[in-house]
Amino acid sequence: MSGGVRVRAAGVADLDAVVALERSVAEAPHWGAAEYAAIVASGDEGVRRCLFVAEVDGRVIGFAVGKAVGSGPEGLGELESVAVNVAVRRLGVGRTLCGAVVEWCREVGSAVVELEVRAASSGAIALYEGLGFGVVGRRPGYYRDPADDALLMRLGLGSCGEGALPSSTGVC
Repeated sequence: MSGGVRVRAAGVADLDAVVALERSVAEAPHWGAAEYAAIVASGDEGVRRCLFVAEVDGRVIGFAVGKAVGSGPEGLGELESVAVNVAVRRLGVGRTLCGAVVEWCREVGSAVVELEVRAASSGAIALYEGLGFGVVGRRPGYYRDPADDALLMRLGLGSCGEGALPSSTGVC
């Protein structure tokens, strides 16, 4: 399906669709509409954030949120959230969205990208491992409703050594 999917930076016109999709995905962090609006309006100073949407035929079917703090060897990126419509899961949409956030983090100077995932979420863990993320820690009892641990995962963006993805051009 990823061939017919268009991934792009979200705009103000996408916010209603993003919030509606987020509300329909139980596993997604449930943020207020104002939080998504702030991401779209965020600038290039200090903490930078991005919101990407995946769409087919003009309909939003997924989104991902990223954050970056600093740049260079100390630059830290975070994959904050990924949500995909349940009807189109396991078709490459989540992978494409995650890749967009990772590439954005690379472009703004992050050295690593981190994320947290429910320990019981085997599908998400497999997705992240397939992108090169590795488990670097665990936060017991981090999630509620249902209770679950968080696995901390990290991807290095420096060279194409272990845990690093090549850029979209395939060059490190």
